Amino acid sequence: MASKSKIVLAYSGGLDTSVILKWLAEKYDAEIIAFVADLGQGEDLEAAREKALKTGASKVYIEDLREEFLRDFVYPAVQANAVYEGVYLLGTSLARPLIAKRQIEIAKKEKAFAVSHGSTGKGNDQVRFELTYYALDPSIKVIAPWREWDLNSRTALIDYAEKHGIPVPVTAAKPYSCDRNLLHISYEGGILEDPWSEPPDDMFELTVSPEKAPDEPVYIDIDFESGVPTKVDGKAMKPAKLLGTLNKIGGANGVGRVDLVENRFVGMKSRGVYETPGGTILHIAHRALESLTMDREVMHLRDSLIPKISELIYYGFWYSPEMEMLRAAVDESQKKVTGTIRLKIYKGNVMLAGRRSPNSLYNPDLATFEEDSIYNQADATGFIKLNALRLSMRKLLEEKKK
Repeated sequence: MASKSKIVLAYSGGLDTSVILKWLAEKYDAEIIAFVADLGQGEDLEAAREKALKTGASKVYIEDLREEFLRDFVYPAVQANAVYEGVYLLGTSLARPLIAKRQIEIAKKEKAFAVSHGSTGKGNDQVRFELTYYALDPSIKVIAPWREWDLNSRTALIDYAEKHGIPVPVTAAKPYSCDRNLLHISYEGGILEDPWSEPPDDMFELTVSPEKAPDEPVYIDIDFESGVPTKVDGKAMKPAKLLGTLNKIGGANGVGRVDLVENRFVGMKSRGVYETPGGTILHIAHRALESLTMDREVMHLRDSLIPKISELIYYGFWYSPEMEMLRAAVDESQKKVTGTIRLKIYKGNVMLAGRRSPNSLYNPDLATFEEDSIYNQADATGFIKLNALRLSMRKLLEEKKK
């Protein structure tokens, strides 16, 4: 008997992807291979494997992608100071191209004709997944069940699950959806759909509220090499250990909460609440080190690229020619961003307490307000007059026309 065709599903073990697994097997009469990406979500992934097999998966891949996620996606975003719409540090957006990349690699290995995901037709994730699929394998078939089936509500999904014996515990304890990885946790939907409503404090998992944070500040040192964090308090750490350490410190001190009404790529506004304690600390520390080591014009030019880089990540264009060009520019800008930043962390705030670098461009002999022998203040007269020339000419022409 001929073997069935194969579909690789990005699987989490939740309600949506559990139903999708069974639905794909029925609709396409295919062998479903479940792929679970370990990005530090803190869940029992072996339980997800068992559930996928019981639901009908022929095989389950569980891939530990934590170090790759931070090294190849999060750290480049830190180097670029990527922040979407001023506050969002792109935790979910950075994870999707990695998951999709590995999914395509598994599909090629298994000779699967299609890949599938559980993203809805309203969200950003469908775009992020599928742009990556097509960028890496233009011939792949993409199956997006939420855009095909008639299971258009949570109630319909639960009914389908019960009908097919899929165990899906349903509780009203968390009336919102979550996405977690090593960089952050995001919350949206449910009780958060009213932008006037304050998020309940018991919702947060990574951070205490600033009001409940310790009354004494915490001081930490972070070392960077070419814009990449390498040490905390003098101890060299791999990416997952380093960010985990900063998550604990930041979380215990109320750092990293964000409440944003953001512009989705598909055109609507949505509200997202985020916890990014370690990422917030890294972002502030990295910017501080750049202020010490980066040439003014390089910094201003790179800063002008931040909105575009952030937008490309948010929209899902990680694997695009424009992103390759921008990342090359960022890499060039980071060559001298090496040194140590000391931070004071207190009740939700991350404050600079010290900075040093072998590549420092700060010269106290030039910056001093005391007497110096390097800078001739009289030279400023010609500098100002030359820069004022076009302003003076405009005024003279205006007066001549009167």
